[in-house]
Amino acid sequence: MSAPRLRATPLPGIGVQYDLVTREQRRLSVVAHRDGTRTLGVYRADDPDSCAHSLRLTGPEAGALIDALVPAHHSANLLHTTDLGLVAERIEIAATSRFNGRVLGETRMRTETGASIVAVLRRAEAIPSPTPDFRLAGGDTLIVIGTREGVDAAAAILGRE
Repeated sequence: MSAPRLRATPLPGIGVQYDLVTREQRRLSVVAHRDGTRTLGVYRADDPDSCAHSLRLTGPEAGALIDALVPAHHSANLLHTTDLGLVAERIEIAATSRFNGRVLGETRMRTETGASIVAVLRRAEAIPSPTPDFRLAGGDTLIVIGTREGVDAAAAILGRE
């Protein structure tokens, strides 16, 4: 069986549309909008030019779908999983987070979750091993390592549901 072909079509002012015809001759499309959202389209079997279902996803929802479709894929958030049961994940500090402008130690991350913040990505700079007096800012991306439960608890503490 030949490899599936994905056709990309630029949509000026909108983004790019990707079309795939499955082995069963069903047409799927994904429109990657310039704002980071995605629109999935499933076309009718009896009329491949007629969209039967359409679904709009946010950027994070699209990333979660990628992880579900290809579990071995390393998403933008999930960095690594080991046989020891540890994960490293990127968690962004939102501008609305209660920790925006506060020091890292105030999160009590390791005490509360057992997870460790091993680096902070700020703009184009990486700050390894931030100390407890490191001041967090909205838009910072924290690299957090721990058990799945610990990293999920860290995300909840930092304001990401």
